[in-house]
Amino acid sequence: MVFTTCLVSCQPPRQNSLLTIASAGKIKSLDPAQASTFDALQLLSALGDPLYRLSSKGKLEPRLASGPPKVTDNGLTITIPLRKNIVFHDGTEFNSAAMAFSLRRFIEIGTLNYIVAGKIDKIEIINNHTIRLRLTRPSSSLIGLLTSTNLTPVSPAAYQKHKDKFLNKNFIGTGPYQLKSFNSQQKRIEPFPHYWGDAPSNNGINFINLSNSTALYGALLTGEVDVLLSNSIDEDQRLALHKLSDQGKLVEGKGRQLEIGYITLLSNKAPLNNQLIRKALSYSLNRQLISKRVSYGLREPLRSLIPPSLQKFKSEAWPTYDPEKAKFLLAKAGYCNKKSLDLKLTFRSNIPADKLLAITWRSQLEKDLPNCINLSIEGIESTSVYRQLGEGNFEAVVLDWRGAYPDPEAYLTPLLSCNSAKEFVCEKGEASISGSFWTHPGLEQEIRRTDSLTGVARIKALNNIEQIAAKGSAYLPVWLVTPKAWAQVGFNTPKFDGAGNLQMHKLKVID
Repeated sequence: MVFTTCLVSCQPPRQNSLLTIASAGKIKSLDPAQASTFDALQLLSALGDPLYRLSSKGKLEPRLASGPPKVTDNGLTITIPLRKNIVFHDGTEFNSAAMAFSLRRFIEIGTLNYIVAGKIDKIEIINNHTIRLRLTRPSSSLIGLLTSTNLTPVSPAAYQKHKDKFLNKNFIGTGPYQLKSFNSQQKRIEPFPHYWGDAPSNNGINFINLSNSTALYGALLTGEVDVLLSNSIDEDQRLALHKLSDQGKLVEGKGRQLEIGYITLLSNKAPLNNQLIRKALSYSLNRQLISKRVSYGLREPLRSLIPPSLQKFKSEAWPTYDPEKAKFLLAKAGYCNKKSLDLKLTFRSNIPADKLLAITWRSQLEKDLPNCINLSIEGIESTSVYRQLGEGNFEAVVLDWRGAYPDPEAYLTPLLSCNSAKEFVCEKGEASISGSFWTHPGLEQEIRRTDSLTGVARIKALNNIEQIAAKGSAYLPVWLVTPKAWAQVGFNTPKFDGAGNLQMHKLKVID
């Protein structure tokens, strides 16, 4: 530890060179119509501007918009004023036509276009710096949606040949940085000299991707990187970095808890098409133990699909750990006497916490329900998991989710929305893409109705949806993840915005 202490404390911050920020995983696309990974969205938030941004306290702040949205016509019309004298990185003027182009492009080809699908009927250009959205129905979540990184505007001139296809290895936006180079291991961004807002506090950033947690951890300790993002860091190393920051040997910053970890259960095939079994599994999950053993308590147990920071109500719809109740339900389903439930749990092999969760739950079940459940575990690389989810290839799988924008709907819709159903089986829609294939009669209509409500009425409707989902038990929320970043001593504390994005433009040497 003496050697480690010296490595951490003896590295002088670089005054004039580009900062180096490290993270895990590769960025395959910087197209806001396609990007969905943590790293890609972090980088896009530095290269582009949304219409609005959430502050660290969750307050809506205009960015490319020049003022708050004006909602009229009983919630069916949203008028947005835009800032003037802003240019894209290629010199193209940012105006209403550019914003409309970007919105229409996302609606047409966006990987996550379901977040606006069916909501926006028409996009109107009122004048050069005012756009108007005509909605198909009132939407209480649309204001939050306007903060989404995926709706970051792009230059119509640069994307004219890509209005119906992705531009993966380039990005032309309006942000404080512009992209200078892109390869599989490193992306270099430098301050945009014609940026409309405050200039970055540093000379630019090398954003690098390392293959594993040990490499990332070592690079920070040896001073090879200036700032390390916490995604995909082993839990023991995350704890070690947290302790080093408490000792003043690193600088730790953290953001809002917007990422949830959960287990998806395949509800349209035996044995998990039996709701009794899924309900038993919801009682069998000891979240407190899992949090303690996997993350040393740093990941808070969660019994909701909606992060508490987005709740205006206390929702804990999923039951607490009760092995006796689980045993009772399993016995009712025909197990626990001379027959055990054979179940395979898949975890993402490149996400360290997933494996530890799977091992801990298996060990817990062996102790608490030895004659009831035989849980086997299997690791598969995350890209393969995502590709196969909608094919129904996993009985149970460990996943995580951070909403595309900070609103409860951004968590409920991707897991529960269903366009075509047969009783409790979703045949087409987000619930099938998510790998659960579960729905409930009337649930889709309730989700749509909720989005038109505000205040107490919306709170009650959201709580009702959670109660229905908890009863169906096709998803088992496990924990909350706090985004963190560690910087070398001599840098200011890393800051996150209200959407969980690292504010790279504020990083600077303070000595």
